[in-house]
Amino acid sequence: MDLDVAHVRAFVRAAEELHFGRAAGTLAITQQALSKRIARLESLLGVALFRRAAGGVHLTAAGQRFLPPARQTLAAADAAVTAALGRQRPLRVDVWGHLYAPMRTLARVAERVGDLVAGHGRDLPSVTDALLHGDIDAAFGRVHPPLHAGLTHRLVRLEPVDAVLSADHPLAAEPALRPGQLRGSVLWAPGRPDRLDFLHRFAERFGIRDRATSVNLGLTHFLEEVARDPQRFSLLPADVPLPELPGLRAVPLVGPTPLYAWSLLWRTGDEHPGLSTLTAACAAEAARSRWLEYDPARDWLPEPPTPPQLP
Repeated sequence: MDLDVAHVRAFVRAAEELHFGRAAGTLAITQQALSKRIARLESLLGVALFRRAAGGVHLTAAGQRFLPPARQTLAAADAAVTAALGRQRPLRVDVWGHLYAPMRTLARVAERVGDLVAGHGRDLPSVTDALLHGDIDAAFGRVHPPLHAGLTHRLVRLEPVDAVLSADHPLAAEPALRPGQLRGSVLWAPGRPDRLDFLHRFAERFGIRDRATSVNLGLTHFLEEVARDPQRFSLLPADVPLPELPGLRAVPLVGPTPLYAWSLLWRTGDEHPGLSTLTAACAAEAARSRWLEYDPARDWLPEPPTPPQLP
């Protein structure tokens, strides 16, 4: 039984989108053409891969079984084309979490990878879609559950987090703060806290009831808003360079120290050679710069790392 790669690609996109129109759009074909490709694949296999209903389409049991090896088939086909052409395309890496400046960490290892193209994803769901569609090879940012079953991630860096507050804040003169001391303050967030997983979990864990939101127009604008109000505070990794703003103070958090976790994320089964080079470079830098130090008696993480993630 010989499978047509175009038919398999149509199936995978439709399985990821669960919408034939959107899937067709990502392949730059008509919905009718996509439907025909899937129908031919189902005819060849002798099984239905989708269940069509008024509310949309869903994978059948056969479709669910077929999806993982179908993704592997596409990856192998793409690798075969690359090998035949005798050249390797650049490793495509997106970053997200821009207020926390993730690119500065990726820059520490990028030179060791070679041919790498970096871009910007909007958020975790958007880079997840890009990875599953094969539009990028890897992504870099904070990973939090639930995570798609077709993706793999590796912890790269744990960063201590500071409280950033107005110089007029009642606690601004303290040399260090415990997270619980901020309970009477207003957590300022560049978007709804329930969409900003780390800030949301911090507030829940340490009883920060008062929260307010802003529009994310960049780090400088965001911190200007913090500096203007003596009741506000926010959180930033200690290594993020702060703009020179009057009336702003960064205070270390201790007892426990919150840690912001950066991870690499990639599609399971992706065999781009740059991925192994990138993960090795991250591991080497983590060992050299002590990026993965974690003591549960001293530190706090929303999701404590499992032992295999810490080399």
